Parts: sequence; C-alpha cells; structure tokens
Amino acid sequence: MSFAAVLALGHVGVQALLVIRALLRPHREPASRLAWIVVILALPVMGIVAYVLVGETRVGRKRVERRARVQAALPGFDTVPGAAAAVAKADTHERHRPLFKVGQSISGFPVTGGNTGRLLDEGDAVIDALVADIDAATRHVHLLFYIWLPDRNGTRVAEALIRAAGRGVTVRAMADDLGSRSLLKHPLWAQMRQAGVRQARALEVGNPLWRAITGRIDLRNHRKIVVIDNRITYCGSQNCADPEFLPKAKYGPWVDAVMRFEGPVVRQNQILFAADWMSEVDEDLAPLLTEPLEAPAPGGFTAQVIAEGPTDRPSAAPEMFASLLWAARREAIVTTPYYVPVDSLQSALRAAANRGVQVTLILPARNDDFAVGAAARSYYADLLEAGVKIWEFKPGLLHTKSLTVDGEVTLIGSANMDCRSFSLNFENNILLCDPDLTQAMRARQMQYLGQSLRVTAREVSLWPWYRRLWNNGLGLIGPVL
Repeated sequence: MSFAAVLALGHVGVQALLVIRALLRPHREPASRLAWIVVILALPVMGIVAYVLVGETRVGRKRVERRARVQAALPGFDTVPGAAAAVAKADTHERHRPLFKVGQSISGFPVTGGNTGRLLDEGDAVIDALVADIDAATRHVHLLFYIWLPDRNGTRVAEALIRAAGRGVTVRAMADDLGSRSLLKHPLWAQMRQAGVRQARALEVGNPLWRAITGRIDLRNHRKIVVIDNRITYCGSQNCADPEFLPKAKYGPWVDAVMRFEGPVVRQNQILFAADWMSEVDEDLAPLLTEPLEAPAPGGFTAQVIAEGPTDRPSAAPEMFASLLWAARREAIVTTPYYVPVDSLQSALRAAANRGVQVTLILPARNDDFAVGAAARSYYADLLEAGVKIWEFKPGLLHTKSLTVDGEVTLIGSANMDCRSFSLNFENNILLCDPDLTQAMRARQMQYLGQSLRVTAREVSLWPWYRRLWNNGLGLIGPVL
C-alpha cells in the first residue's frame, strides 16, 4: 500500500473518530452535533483542527477543580445576616415565582425583596455615574469587565480607581485576559498596580499553544460587574470603553443599557465577583460576604442575580430566556446583538407569537461578526411566519441584552442569545420584577425601535437565492460560531 493511501486511510479514520466523539459528547444539542459533523467532513484538514481546538468545552482540569474549591468555600447568600428578611420581603406574584425558581436553580441565589434601581442614560453617562460612585467609595471598589480599553472612558475609570486607592479604599480590578489584552499591555494597567490597585486577569491565556492543549483559549469571562462598599452594583451590557469602540469603529457607536442597583441583590453580585476573583487570586473575601445586610428598602422590588458559565449546568441561559418567553401573556420585547439560538429558544419565540403574544425582536442591521449576522437572518423566515416582529437597528451596533415581559419583568445583563453565551462564556444577569423599572427599560427598547427598520416576510421572501444560501449555510454551522 502506498504512503498516500495510508495517509488517506489515516485521515478518514481520524474523521470517523471525531464524528463518533461529537455524537457521544454529553450535554450537546442535536443541531450542535450535526454542525460539527458537517465541519469535520466538509473541511478535511481544517475541520479536524477546528474540532480539536474548539470543538469541546474544555475549561481545563486545574481551573475546574479550583473553581469547585472556591465555590465550596464561599459562604452562601442564605448564611448572610439579614438574608432571610430580604428573601421574606420578596413579594412576587404567583405567575412570576416559577421564573425566579429557574433563576435559583441556575446560580443558587434566591429572589430578594427591598431592592431599588434605575436605568442609566446611555454611553458616557454610565461612566459618569460609575466614576462618581468610585469617588464616593469609602471601603472597597470591585470591578470586572470583559473588555476594558485604555481609551478615554477606560482611562477615566482607571484614574478614579487610582484616586480611590490613594485615599485608602481597597480596590480590586479584574479584566478578561483576551478581551482586555490592549489594556493589560498598556502602561495604564501598570500605573494602576503601582498606585495600589489589586489586579487579576480572568482566564489567563499564557502560552497559546499549551493553552490549546489544556483548555480552550476562547472560553472567556464575559461578565460586567461593579460592586461598591457592599451597597451599590451595576449590571448591563456595557464594557469599560468609549461608545465609539475604536477597535471596531466602523460598526459604532456601541449602544448599551446598564442599571444601577442598591439592596440585597448587591450582595449576590458581590458573591459572584468573589467567586471569580478567588478563582484567580489567593485571597479570601469571605469576611466581606458575611457582613450583615442593610434593612431592605420599603417598597423596593424583587430581584435576583442569575449567572452561568461553562462550569455550570448546560443550557442554563437558554432555559432562562425560554422560561421568560413561555411566561409572557401579552408582550415580549427582546434586544440582542447576536442571535444564534438553540432550538428550544427559537421554538419559545415562535410559540409565544403563535399564542397571541406581541413578540418583538430587535437586532443590529450591521453586525461586527458577519457570520453571526448572516446566521441570525437564517432564522427570520420561521420567526416571521409565526408572527414575530423583527426590527433591525440602524445607527450603530445595538449591544444591549434585554428582555421585558408584559411590562412587569426585566432580564438585563451580559448574556447574548447565541451559543457562545450559552456554553462558552461566564455571564451575569439580573432578573427583576418591577413595573416602573421595566417600563423604563421598555421605553429604551421603544427608543431603539424608533431607530430601526422593520423586516417583513415579503422582504425576506425576495432575497436572492445566493443570499439565502449564504445565510442558511452559516446558519447550519451556527452552533459552532
């Protein structure tokens, strides 16, 4: 037998083994299995390389073990003095209780009452509020961002942290090692450290070749968390950067939504930050977590932190999104920059519209990821057929991740409606039940709608065959994007 024949047989054998591996991997959607089989077979060499490098959710044994030890050592929210009163104050309508039960099943946090919050104005106004809160901090400031740039806003926040550290406030700053690489290599990061800011890199890549062997490089901490003095927390989609987002300026401005909270839900975000920090740094933050809670605010609303990641239960995020859609009785409005759903989420959107719910999906007209943008459009026809209203936002990249239900319930945070957020990223969101704050979020969504163009079923039906082929082809491999 010739060398070429041996090589060909070996190649086919490797393909067969990887196809079997893809079929046997637990916790994987059938669509994901099919997508990987297509990639392995259609791209003879690159498909094999792609599956070996990014085909499976490999966090790395040491990281999994360390996170497990940290989670086991952290005090639970229920052990915090005053937590029982905060939970007892949660006045949740019977039809909403199952939603918070789903949330608790994901990250373990119970629903709490007595919270207050407000939706901040867009862009620079978020940074203005954040800098003001940092400048008023007296004890500690904790920040975690997926993307932190050394631009105007990123520098403003860094300088505020330096000022806080200079007056004796304990400052802990954490940035994703890949998403924030431009800051981590910049003199500003060193200046923060020299000023006394304690620092950590989330999911440090190290040697890329070794990292590819021990775990996936593209598993990222996508969270955006701020906690100040155990009293204030921020949650939303905005990274620590200018809205113009210079690395991808042609898609800008980035349009985000962020809420500022006070109340018991702050402590849940503090526990989440501590888990991420202690997974990277040998420092025990338990004393901060067990400080007594302040008395819940009279008339405050119910809220709960929902966080998930590749070390948590599979499909946690789509379960939460789908549960909210199934709970909708009159209206559901969704904004997300990246829509590459699992089947259960696509079905939940269609089912809501088919039972008479006014379902609105707002996506960016121009996506910074061309493949994801095309894959998203492969789902349009089925959604429109069911009665989902689809709008494309024109002025920039709509980066807000939000879902409002019946003008009463809001989910806001960092999680997109795509397979990356569902299984590869560490994400954080807050679920809240409050008509006033939900109406504020809904008004922001209506503002987006006023800057968008509606996509009609007729328009989609008139797309040329090559565009539909492109969209559907990328949609087929959507689960691997």
